[in-house]
Amino acid sequence: MEATLNNTTKTDTTSAKTVTAKAAVITAPGTVAVKDIQIPAPAKGEVRIKLEGCGVCASNIPVYEGREWFNYPQTPGNPGHEGWGVIDAVGEGVEGLEEGDRVACLSYNAYAEYDIAKADEVVKLPAFLDGKPFPGEPLGCALNIFNRSNIQQGQTVAIVGAGFLGALLIQLAKSAGATVIAVSQREFSLETADKAGADHLVKMDDHYRIIEKVKEITNGHFCERVIEVTGKEWPLNLSIELTAERGKLIVAGFHQNGMRQLNVQLLNWRGIDMISAHERDPQQYISGICEAVKAVGEGRMNPFPLFTHQFTLEEAQQAFEHLTGRPDGFIKALIVNNKK
Repeated sequence: MEATLNNTTKTDTTSAKTVTAKAAVITAPGTVAVKDIQIPAPAKGEVRIKLEGCGVCASNIPVYEGREWFNYPQTPGNPGHEGWGVIDAVGEGVEGLEEGDRVACLSYNAYAEYDIAKADEVVKLPAFLDGKPFPGEPLGCALNIFNRSNIQQGQTVAIVGAGFLGALLIQLAKSAGATVIAVSQREFSLETADKAGADHLVKMDDHYRIIEKVKEITNGHFCERVIEVTGKEWPLNLSIELTAERGKLIVAGFHQNGMRQLNVQLLNWRGIDMISAHERDPQQYISGICEAVKAVGEGRMNPFPLFTHQFTLEEAQQAFEHLTGRPDGFIKALIVNNKK
């Protein structure tokens, strides 16, 4: 039996039961279809994962909306990269992983029923996560950002943007003993921040009103740590204003639509450390996922209430529409297989 994915062909000797599976395909900007594809086969050092689901990430918005540098149709399952599921085939040379292991993975075509991952880019999930969705990549991102932030007990931390990632960071900052100020635009996001444990809620509306409010909360000192999670220019500059002298500004927002003009004068004047918390080393992602599993097990992070919407592969179009439209009540969508 042969399986084709990403224009590569491999012989699959691990399964002769099923030839095809379903995958979501972005066929044109703003259009998603579901197609049958040949099930991929793991090569040397790889495993195949029968996916339970995949998180829908805001970084998918450009390819869904369309930019001049993208080609359509996209590869089936792309750009899904937040998958989890059960290993059902193991390639040559793989040790320490077996068929039946439930894992989170780094893979890149996970809007599908099956995907391939390198053996060293999967994380086994412990029994306490059985039956629970676990999109490892964004949870690992939250831990990596938190670690880069170096938050200390007693510090005041502002989280600018209280969506999925912002809410997780509020939980983690509180677990470290920080006082947390959540700054966000949507009322529902502020309610989510409140449930996540934020000490102060500030509506992201008027630039100078926000600065005065945070100045009041901090007795004029501003925040030792500010984490920007919006990916927008104005909130990024606002975050500079909220950072204390010799504080750290952590850029966690996905800035994907052009250049930014920044208040470098204030960065210089206050001696602010500006840190990009985006990782590119796959092993750093894996380290973050491992830490995320531990954080959930210890109760320092609880992502499950933040998975507000679930869709099947056949409903992938709706999942992307929710991602871009962000209706009231929306925090994070999952595309799941065998949705109940």
